[in-house]
Amino acid sequence: MDFSLVITVFNEEDNIHPLLRQIDAALTEYVYEIILVDDGSTDSTIKKIEELKNPRVKLIVFTRNFGQTAAMAAGMQAASSDYIVTMDGDLQNDPTDIPQMLKKLKEEEWDMVAGIRKNRQDGALLRKFPSKIANKLIRNLTGITLRDYGCTLKVFNASIAKNLGLYGELHRFIPILAVLEGGRITEVDVKHHPRLYGQSKYGLGRTIKVMSDLILMAFFNKYFKRPIHFFGPLGLLCFAGGFLISFYLLIVKIMGEDIWGRPLILLGITLILAGIQFLTFGIIAELMMRVYYESQQKKPYSIKKVITFLKPALVPSSVADKHPEHRPLVPLFEPK
Repeated sequence: MDFSLVITVFNEEDNIHPLLRQIDAALTEYVYEIILVDDGSTDSTIKKIEELKNPRVKLIVFTRNFGQTAAMAAGMQAASSDYIVTMDGDLQNDPTDIPQMLKKLKEEEWDMVAGIRKNRQDGALLRKFPSKIANKLIRNLTGITLRDYGCTLKVFNASIAKNLGLYGELHRFIPILAVLEGGRITEVDVKHHPRLYGQSKYGLGRTIKVMSDLILMAFFNKYFKRPIHFFGPLGLLCFAGGFLISFYLLIVKIMGEDIWGRPLILLGITLILAGIQFLTFGIIAELMMRVYYESQQKKPYSIKKVITFLKPALVPSSVADKHPEHRPLVPLFEPK
């Protein structure tokens, strides 16, 4: 199988048939599977999928609407190929872009190739303008300089895709999660079409959620494996400020002045307590990070591949016994 195509759908009854026809027409030279994840549709989306009886399709139906992130995670975990492609089910992504992206991923050994929606066919006020602001904020806060974080059309190595840790609504930050896994990412221009049927599930109401997730991603990118480096300096700075204020007020008190009721004393006490709390948060976060890795037998690093160059003169005797052709190359003396 050349790749697994993961598509999340939610109330896309009018788009299913033309979507699958477009995919079949664009990818005639490939062997692939289509994993459709229905995220709790309330229309006839599931019925439309079942009508086609497409042998390539694997349908995953959620009990209710869990969100695009959960649907994408379920589709990726169900994929059986070494390469995974994700795209939207609203006909705005073009499957003819997949071959060039797959070729780039394989030939240049990238772990993820993301699409840039060239000539994006969406509303300027509600879609394109907020997207530009969000993309700029993500680039500035994370240092990962992609031009279009919101394009669903992406191609992955399955080893990266299945270890992204998709929870909540983090599908918008998949490139950041891929980098955190040690992946090499790039992007290419792709086509983008206007929505013909149905309504977009995206609006300005999700902007606040995106901003909240962005703060989380910025923290993950810089401090997930060393949270004490974030909370520690804040705690020490607050504690030092509170201590200096308190020491100053102590000197003033010794000199005979009344310090009770001054706002400065409240500030000093507040800073000392805040410093203690930040340091406590840092220690607790460090302990939680270790529990996260050790309870799931995770490692704070990922290995892409292992290459060994076994010198003939150092072939151990156990190997030589199984492979007689190596026997003359076994050293006369082996360390005990």
